[in-house]
Amino acid sequence: MDGSEVLRVVDAIHRDKNIESEIVFEGIEQAILSAARRHFGESSTISCAINRKSGDVSLSTDGVQQSSEVIGDILGRVAAQTAKQVMIQKIREAERDALLREFDALRGQVISGQIVRIESGAAIVNIGKTEAVLPRSEQISGETLRTNERVRAVVLEVRKAGARVRVVLSRTHPEFVLRLFESEIPEVAERIIEVRSLAREAGYRSKVAVSCLDAKIDPVGACVGMRGARIKGIVDELAGERIDIIRWNDSLRDLVPNAMQPAEVEDVILCPMLGRVIVLVRDDQLSLAIGKRGQNVRLASKLIGWDIEVMTQAELDEQLVKSVGAYSQITGISEELAESLVSQGFFTYFDLSVIEPVDLAELSGLTPEECESIIEYADQEAAKAERDETRVKHEASSIDD
Repeated sequence: MDGSEVLRVVDAIHRDKNIESEIVFEGIEQAILSAARRHFGESSTISCAINRKSGDVSLSTDGVQQSSEVIGDILGRVAAQTAKQVMIQKIREAERDALLREFDALRGQVISGQIVRIESGAAIVNIGKTEAVLPRSEQISGETLRTNERVRAVVLEVRKAGARVRVVLSRTHPEFVLRLFESEIPEVAERIIEVRSLAREAGYRSKVAVSCLDAKIDPVGACVGMRGARIKGIVDELAGERIDIIRWNDSLRDLVPNAMQPAEVEDVILCPMLGRVIVLVRDDQLSLAIGKRGQNVRLASKLIGWDIEVMTQAELDEQLVKSVGAYSQITGISEELAESLVSQGFFTYFDLSVIEPVDLAELSGLTPEECESIIEYADQEAAKAERDETRVKHEASSIDD
């Protein structure tokens, strides 16, 4: 194998397999070293280098430079098969790494492929250069995937798996909804309309908050489309999943009522120290605000990034009286301080147990030692309440059994 032949081999592999030339050169060097060790023995000190411009091979054994005839003899007569196996291994590793880089760049993007088989509920999808897996846990609840049908999903994970690349897909990740918005709604793809937040319970419901810098464009209407044409394509892809599109607002007081749609909100009380929002609704809106199995309020909470507690005015008034009475029993807490704490959303002993002593001192004017004592008492009472609740649940479970 002369230098020009080496260069031709490198170029052919580089073009055919899309592998960097340097990796191919290194593979050939390793192949020559492997063959030379079989020829000269494992105890020999062997080095090999290929000139990247001329392709000439340099091989030395125990410091002695070998002739091209010896090199040719080694590769051609003694260890051609060994050299071939080493090269195959190197090429496969390089192909895997190239594939890993290619699909890793697609992480979070939507790709489509054909389902080739179903294994234990997981769909194996042909995505071109390799097969990807769509696990049962990443499939939308209620949908049935079949062999030979095409499916779209977001690339969730890409990693090495031995000599192969494992690509994991998802149709349940919130990113899938975002990418569908980009593909179905040009203004979202062009960043004219921005998706500010997204909360999803796959197969059931998603809430998507959108905004637009151009006051002339209604971001909600643009996403819905004429007679719902745009959103219909997304809903169909998501197997009928309900999509609530709401208008984003940087003011939490304005955003919360939007997030709670379709329920009507009477008032919003912010509790910044607890990261909590109390939402007041009329009696006839309570079940709608909470949603089936708490879904509406849960998604709204995820959307805004704050805990949301839904109450009627009567429930709030009752809670205020109960909490003020409980806090007033704690040594060091006056009725005025109890009312101040409750007005800021501290309703339970657990709420009080998580406040920092320095924050309580700032609110109350008490000393750090007094605050630590109050918080310690609240922590003990919260733990006791949790034990009592666990016992009641256990006893109820025993009766049901």
